[in-house]
Order: sequence, then structure tokens, then C-alpha cells
Amino acid sequence: MGLIGVLVLALLGLAGVSSQAVAKTGKPTIVLVHGAFAESASWNGVIKRLEKSGYPVVAVANPLRSLSGDAAYVKSVLAGVQGPIVLVGHSYGGQVMTQAATGNGNVKALVYIAAFAPAKGESALALSNKFPGSTLGDTLQSVPLGDGSNDLSIQPAKFRAQFMADVSPREAALAAATQRPIRDVALSEGAGDPAWTSTPSWFLIPTADKNIPPAVQHFMADRAHAKAVVEVEGASHAVAVSEPGKVADLIKKAAKATR
Repeated sequence: MGLIGVLVLALLGLAGVSSQAVAKTGKPTIVLVHGAFAESASWNGVIKRLEKSGYPVVAVANPLRSLSGDAAYVKSVLAGVQGPIVLVGHSYGGQVMTQAATGNGNVKALVYIAAFAPAKGESALALSNKFPGSTLGDTLQSVPLGDGSNDLSIQPAKFRAQFMADVSPREAALAAATQRPIRDVALSEGAGDPAWTSTPSWFLIPTADKNIPPAVQHFMADRAHAKAVVEVEGASHAVAVSEPGKVADLIKKAAKATR
């Protein structure tokens, strides 16, 4: 492994996610990629359940700067994980992982959690508007970055209703304060070659998602010939926070199918 790979492992704390870890557990490493307006801790409830079942887990810090750059970063992280991988993405994280996994034979399964699964050339923005139902646009606030692009975040007062209506007000307020903005060009950039054409996929779709309409998620799952599609009735876009058990169960199902 080169110097860059070593630095990536050190920065992300992946030293334990190695061939020794895989040999010890006999299970694939679960790599989690968060989306916009969230951060790695949004996977905490899922991680606890996966680790309890003996899976090595890595939650990547998605840069949220550009699709190509974000995918290249996640791709470098994947290159540092030895053995089979189950790659999981939430929201825009699905857009990133679809591109990052292409050509990586260690990625045995893709799990989309309320996530984008683009075809080549499709952007997150275009997909979210393919069918009616997204109310995200009216909740956003922007900060100019000085290069013609903007950072986008959800207005704190509108965060819970838009993003995670099925969690407590206190938890939603914390998530609103710690949300990470996404650069607008990341949402409008077209995707590269999709990994789902050659790697099996699983989809979890929350029926009360206000960011990515469930109809869009079903369209993407059908197009990818998903191995399984699980609907979570009444769940919000932040289903990994509100229903971590159901999310973990689908990930474990995908992981078992890779054996």
C-alpha cells in the first residue's frame, strides 16, 4: 500500500478494518456513506447493531464538495479495506457510492437507504425532480463560497419537518445544528458509470420521505433489478436514525447473500 493509502487508513481509523479483522469475523466489512445535511454519526444506531452482530464497520466522512471528488475520496477509502465489502449509502451518499464502487471487485453488495442510484449522466437534482413529492427546495438556505458555487443547508426551523419528522424534537434540533452543508455543484453533477449494473443491490424506501420521493426510489430500484426492496411505512428521509434496526437488518441480509 502506498503512502496515500496509509494516510487514508490512519485518518479514518481503519487500522482495525484489515485482513485480520475479516479473518477473525468471517464477515464482510460494512462501509457506510452518509449524505447531505448529515454526518457520520447519523449511522450510530445502525453501527451498534452491526457491530453487535460481529461486522467490522467504517463510517466514511463524505466531503460533500463535488460528486467526482467525493466519489474519488470514497474510492480511496475502499481501496484500503481488505476483503469483501458491503457498501451502504444514504441519500446523496448513494450517488457517491454508485460511482466509487465501479471497478472494485471487493464490493459485493450495494445497499441504498433512502438513496440515489443514478444511471450514467444523471444528477441528484434531476432524479429528485423526476417525480413529484420533494419539498426540499423550499427549506434550503445558501452561503456563497466566492467561486460561483454555494453551500446548501436546511433551515434549522424547518429541519425536523423536512428531514426527520419521526424523531424527537430534541434529537432533530441536535441534527440540525450538526448538519453538514453540501456544495450545490455536487447535486447538479452528472454521475459516471454505475456500479449497480454489475453489483447486486438492495433498497430500503421510507414512505414518508420528503427529500427523495418514494416513487423515484422505486424507479431506481426497479431499474437496478434490486435483490430486495423494503418499505418502511411512515418513516422519514432520516430512516437510519429513526429505524436503525430495520436498516441494519437489510444490511445484514445483503451481507449474508455475499457469502
